[in-house]
Amino acid sequence: ERGRAVGASSPKTRHPTQLDKPVDFFKRKLAERKSDITSFISKASTDNENALEASYRVSYRVAKASEAHTIAESWIGPCIKDVVHCMLGEKAAKRIDMVPLSNNMLSRRINDMSNNVETTIVKRVKNSPYYAIQLDESTDVANLAILLLFVHYVNEGLVEEDLLFCRPLEERTTGEDIFNLTNAYFQEKEIDWSRCLGICTDGATSMTGKYTGFVARTKKVASKVSWTHCSIHRQALATKHMPEGLKEVLDNAVKMVNFIKSRPTNSRIFHVLCEEMGSIHDCLLTHTEVRWLSRGKILVRLFELKLGFPFFFNSHPFHLASCMENNVWLQSLAYLADIFSRINDLNLSLQGLNITVFNVQDRVESMIKKLQFWESCLENNQTECFSNLHDFLAEHKLQLDQCTKTNITAHLKGLCTTFRDYFPAISGDNDWIRNPFDDTTFSTQILNTEEKGKLIEISCDYELRRSFRNLSLINFWLSLRNKYHLLAEKAAAVLLPFSTTYLCEKAFSSYAHLKTKYRNRLDAEPDLRLYLSSKSYAEQSKRIHHTEEI
Repeated sequence: ERGRAVGASSPKTRHPTQLDKPVDFFKRKLAERKSDITSFISKASTDNENALEASYRVSYRVAKASEAHTIAESWIGPCIKDVVHCMLGEKAAKRIDMVPLSNNMLSRRINDMSNNVETTIVKRVKNSPYYAIQLDESTDVANLAILLLFVHYVNEGLVEEDLLFCRPLEERTTGEDIFNLTNAYFQEKEIDWSRCLGICTDGATSMTGKYTGFVARTKKVASKVSWTHCSIHRQALATKHMPEGLKEVLDNAVKMVNFIKSRPTNSRIFHVLCEEMGSIHDCLLTHTEVRWLSRGKILVRLFELKLGFPFFFNSHPFHLASCMENNVWLQSLAYLADIFSRINDLNLSLQGLNITVFNVQDRVESMIKKLQFWESCLENNQTECFSNLHDFLAEHKLQLDQCTKTNITAHLKGLCTTFRDYFPAISGDNDWIRNPFDDTTFSTQILNTEEKGKLIEISCDYELRRSFRNLSLINFWLSLRNKYHLLAEKAAAVLLPFSTTYLCEKAFSSYAHLKTKYRNRLDAEPDLRLYLSSKSYAEQSKRIHHTEEI
């Protein structure tokens, strides 16, 4: 007791009621105390893991919604806290503060998930026996030249499509710059050029130049590669020219729309006028050459609202106002609305995933035959094939104007010619790929004797015939890779390359939505990758980072 500090109490005075307790009692108390501490630590660890997962889930939602990263801290977090406070109480609401939702934290989470998605895709491409790419370049709101590249590859016996990269071109956009950027990425990720079967691009010189274009440079390192000119771009080029009479009608129609759309007061007045008249639509559409479908849509909308224009122009004089009261001019407008609606239908049929060269061939051949049929109908004064024109003539009890008829006939003939120029007829040498069970395909000249023998084996296999009906064409041939390797590889060289740059065009629209003038310093690749990726990639990313400390 001599060494005890002044004021310190002895065990007897601190716990007088426990003096007579046995030793086992104190051992049990010690075990309970340790258990409480362990339970507290375990609970805290679980809360941290749940908060981490919640942070990743919110980050993924923000990226999929293409929203600014600050929205989580400024809006999503407070909303969640309010809901939890109302439904579960104050104590539960305080736990929401554990979830990190700051701008920097969301950026880190999105980068983590994007990097994991990229790693997964690169691994799949490297493991694929062959692949094809499509790429395109555009300029964003910050005047950066952005190169997008999508890849078509084989994963577990099935064909998949994914964004491989979205990178800025630092200075110029020449074929050399595009190739150097792409080649540097392939070398960094150790992707083998020799397994690339196809490249799909637009017809720009930087892509298709004979000596310095991207395709020419790629063929030096990828001997098997073939180039495909995007079928949607070719279709747009094929429909660009028209007779002078119809071109003048189109130009005047655009000027009328611009007279109303470019002036807010005119737009509001026209809107009220259409509502008072009970029109189906109450506004006009703007035409732009950049958008493929705008020409057809603006003409259809203009023709549908034609009754409102004379009333509008009475109080708002315009030098082209008389056109809307000219039946001959309206006949041309009705035809243009009809024909470009049909061209829009063709354009849409060429868009989408897994469109092969055979799909493009079938739809273009169908369009050419329709154009020839419509021309013959017009020669016999049968206008039923053009619904707007036919209804207009019937409503006003008119005959088709002879000059208009001449212009329409010339336009239909010109479309047939330009479509054939941009889409030459394909020989039947590859028909065995489309239908290996047709005996007439055995005469193809591109298969040797051994390969024809294998094709006969395939044609006589009932199980393969059944799977041919259930699988897509490319997946059917990929399923034969082990047993009929040579035939499957030749089929893949035709089917695997992209037929359009539809994915790039679609991704540029998403990119423009992500990177606005208010977010012009954003590195959009991580957000864009998550925005375009499937949910399974993001779920995998969350699991990988589940053990990370907050």
